[in-house]
Amino acid sequence: MIDRMSWEPLRRELDRWQAAGRVARFWLRDDDAIEPTPDLETMLASTGDNAIPLTLAVIPGLTGEALAARLAEEAGVSVAVHGWSHTNHAGPERKKQELGGDRPADIVLGELSDGFRLLQRLHPARFLPVLVPPWNRIDAALIPALPDLGFAALSVYGRARQSGAMPLLNTHVDIIDWHGTRGGRAEEELVAELLAELEDRFAGSDEPIGVLTHHLVHDAAAWDFLSALFATTGRHPAVDWSAAAKLLKR
Repeated sequence: MIDRMSWEPLRRELDRWQAAGRVARFWLRDDDAIEPTPDLETMLASTGDNAIPLTLAVIPGLTGEALAARLAEEAGVSVAVHGWSHTNHAGPERKKQELGGDRPADIVLGELSDGFRLLQRLHPARFLPVLVPPWNRIDAALIPALPDLGFAALSVYGRARQSGAMPLLNTHVDIIDWHGTRGGRAEEELVAELLAELEDRFAGSDEPIGVLTHHLVHDAAAWDFLSALFATTGRHPAVDWSAAAKLLKR
């Protein structure tokens, strides 16, 4: 159940932006897409009904023609490269990572090159040359090689730090409680995080605010949160939900 009062602080902050003649830029990234599913249909319907551009981080090694056919007419959807197979190659005592230093760099980069070309072929009108590392982790030594593979940007999690090798288009608010219920996080926590990001941008940062979702694990709380988020921000004059391609051009 959505508590509309819990959204009041966010509405007041957006009204402050409007009064100042400013517009906050948001973007939406949804990870782990592979094939058409009922949950993907729910995500496409929700974003489509609210005119929210959606970037799907698709796992190249696990996807195919079925997803390509489903997305062919979805003009508001773009497809980014989500690693290769979302396989953990880190040791048992380390955080999960596919694009790490546990394998030779030429093997990892070869997989990324294959993934890039596969998704570019499957989704010619939707393809976005952005790498989304599984678990939002990539060995820093690999980053300088990404432009030669065709990548134009990297998308991980957290406030962007300057990177000379690759532009960053990051996410900042993850709606899933990975360490608890593995469903949607508490609405009050998420609203507070969005408010903190907006206050940071109002103070001077020009970084778009990225919302991160995972449609395959959404429960009722996650879907309810997205519904309320889109209802609160979708038509507010101080919010611009931007396509990732538009943000990259900046």
